[in-house]
Amino acid sequence: MLQSLHIENFALISQLNINFDAGFSVITGETGSGKSIILGALALLLGERADTKSLRNADKKCVIEGTFNVANYQLQLFFDENDLDFEDVCIVRREILPNGKSRAFINDTPVNITALKELGEQLIDIHSQHKNLLLSNKNFQFNVVDTIAESKNTLADYQKSFAELKKTEREIEELKNFIEQENSNKDYLQFQFDQLSEAKLVDENEQNDLEAENQTLSHAEEIKTALCKCESNFSAEDNGLVLQLKDTRRTLENIANVFPQINEIVERLNSCCIEVDDIANELQNLNGNLEFDQDRLGFVTSRLNTIYDLEQKHRANSVADLISIRNEIGKKLQNIENFDEQLSALEKQLTAQQNIVEKFAEKLTKLRKNTIPQIEKTICQNLVSLGIPNAQFCVLLATCDFNLMGKDTVEFQFSANKNMSPLDITKIASGGEIARVMLCIKSLLSTQSGIATIIFDEIDTGVSGEIANKMGNIMQEMGKNIQVISITHLPQIASKGRMHYKVSKFDTDQATQTKIELLNEQERIVEIAQMLSGNPPSEAAISNAKELLKK
Repeated sequence: MLQSLHIENFALISQLNINFDAGFSVITGETGSGKSIILGALALLLGERADTKSLRNADKKCVIEGTFNVANYQLQLFFDENDLDFEDVCIVRREILPNGKSRAFINDTPVNITALKELGEQLIDIHSQHKNLLLSNKNFQFNVVDTIAESKNTLADYQKSFAELKKTEREIEELKNFIEQENSNKDYLQFQFDQLSEAKLVDENEQNDLEAENQTLSHAEEIKTALCKCESNFSAEDNGLVLQLKDTRRTLENIANVFPQINEIVERLNSCCIEVDDIANELQNLNGNLEFDQDRLGFVTSRLNTIYDLEQKHRANSVADLISIRNEIGKKLQNIENFDEQLSALEKQLTAQQNIVEKFAEKLTKLRKNTIPQIEKTICQNLVSLGIPNAQFCVLLATCDFNLMGKDTVEFQFSANKNMSPLDITKIASGGEIARVMLCIKSLLSTQSGIATIIFDEIDTGVSGEIANKMGNIMQEMGKNIQVISITHLPQIASKGRMHYKVSKFDTDQATQTKIELLNEQERIVEIAQMLSGNPPSEAAISNAKELLKK
């Protein structure tokens, strides 16, 4: 419930404070006095787009602050989800800065506009004449039925299951398309895999080893000639390097007794003899083991050509790359084999989800069907009291394919004339009739919608006399369940409010300003009398005003 509203530096308002009460209240005032300004401030507080043009003084910030009693409106979850402190009294503030930026706060904690709108939608419903267009909106019609049927939890369960169902359907479609694409590539992938498998690639160093062996085999004759020559240089019986070194060592050993300084050289020669002897043996072994094998050369060349061809074909740089490519192709082929199992599992999942969706949809339809007679009866009764004696209001529920709202379509149908079948309300009802239907709907919703406050903005335009009186009665009755505020030009409605506020303009030396004040009993009589006859009011109008207030 809206307890108070503070407006500062907004349009014609320099500073304004209003306290509100529970039940049914009315706001009156001359056309252009500023009633729409107050509604505009409230709309900003509830998350509407901010504009610096609305600042009274462009150099100062605009502040709009509302105090709400939210103790009985099940908003704890909203506060928890947005990490806000929950208190029975909630303070919502919106600031518009001179640079065009705006800030929003809930209980002094900064919040984004999305959170502000979400809370605002649960606090206040501002219903103006253009909101009557909602009657043609199918989502609005469903919302009316589901609110009265108390089926919103079932609808939420259905929509969650329906979303999961649609997700599975998309996954199946994507998988089928992928399988079709992969199957078209399967033969080529199999060919590539077989070709790589036939190459029997195991050792990642094979290419390097083969290239080295190929070098040796290709130059075997040249290598053998060099080895033979070197072996001869080392091991020749007459003047081989090994023989000469050993001879030199023996010669120096013979003079070591008389020339001790030579011992170090003898030791070094001894090491050289060992090393040279080892080299000579190694050369002999290499030369003995080296043979030119034409068949081996042919195998190595062929094997390398196979590797080179595969590397070029697969744009690989090594045997390791080829092994990785072969394994990856193998995985793709294995996945193709597994796709049928995946598809089967998804189709089973889809069937289970369809059963769940069907179950919730049936429950939803049943709840809706059960509540429609109540909706039709209540709205028809109220329409009769609002001056449409032959009113017929029907809610047509039909079966359709599954959609976000279940497996139902809904259509509000209306007829104001005797012996005329109801038709789609948006095609047959006049503007005044639609306004009265909307009032009846809002009255019905007020008992169960969970909205704390509803504000009617001149929805009584074009209505007068007894019909206006009946509209006031409905608003007054609504005020027993929720806070109702009506901005009205009709004295019949204005007289029924528990609290009566008047909006007016006044001039100062600097500018024109708007104010709002709570009227006392005498001021209220004068205001209603002026609404009846003009200013100054006649004695008859004053008497009439007193009579209306007594009623």
